[in-house]
Amino acid sequence: MHHTVPGTSRPFALSDFDFCLPPELIAQHPASERSGSRLLDGTQSLPIDRTFTEVPDLLRAGDLMVFNDTRVMNARLFGEKPTGGKVELLVERVLDSNQVAAHMRVSKKPDVGTTIKLNAAAGCSDNPSATLLGRWPDAHGALFRLVLSNDAGDDPHALMARHGHVPLPPYITHSDSPEDVQRYQTVFAKNPGAVAAPTAALHFDGALLAKIDAMGVQRAHVTLHVGAGTFQPVKTENLAEHQMHSEWYNVPAATQQAVADCRARGGRVVAVGTTSV
Repeated sequence: MHHTVPGTSRPFALSDFDFCLPPELIAQHPASERSGSRLLDGTQSLPIDRTFTEVPDLLRAGDLMVFNDTRVMNARLFGEKPTGGKVELLVERVLDSNQVAAHMRVSKKPDVGTTIKLNAAAGCSDNPSATLLGRWPDAHGALFRLVLSNDAGDDPHALMARHGHVPLPPYITHSDSPEDVQRYQTVFAKNPGAVAAPTAALHFDGALLAKIDAMGVQRAHVTLHVGAGTFQPVKTENLAEHQMHSEWYNVPAATQQAVADCRARGGRVVAVGTTSV
């Protein structure tokens, strides 16, 4: 990664990225059609305003598009301590043995061994809970390691699907809704593990993908589980000093081969969004 401004020896500064973003331009709800969103085309000398349905005009036969097929978990869980204090968990990663690593928002951190009673979804009486085992990934880690359980014997993914909430980004001000369960997810989402969607791919719908396929453009997938660190602001003025968080990823052998084949035939490899890069 380059840490200096092109053509200079000056390190990038946080202030280099200041710009005006009118609040009214931050959409609080998705467009009625996924592919109806606006698209900025920067392939020419001057930027061009397009709609997302025009993506095929920028592609050609023999290209390869690489998508992130992660699936967003219902990773927000609400509950209370035995004392009655409110707790909010944001599950960052599912571990072995029904354990999870999670961020915890609470007025006073509970002791190890405390069982948090989780709020059950309407109509459910399976007594979901989270028992605190300690910190993660080590005794001084920023996250908490907990065991999730309920009377149904669900694993963490099933328990979150039943009782959890969609972890909408902080710039979305409304509470999650049934619409968000479907729309804050790509149409090809497959492997659960993310707390944020690979947003660039949210605009692809079935019809647009079918049109791209018919052009002779190939598709491949990687999996990168976007973590909660994606929401954390950069606080260091010198960007080289910013500490990046880690995320779990997998690049299947078939995708590696597809990339090699595309380059060999002179095609372009198009990563859809930064999480596919």
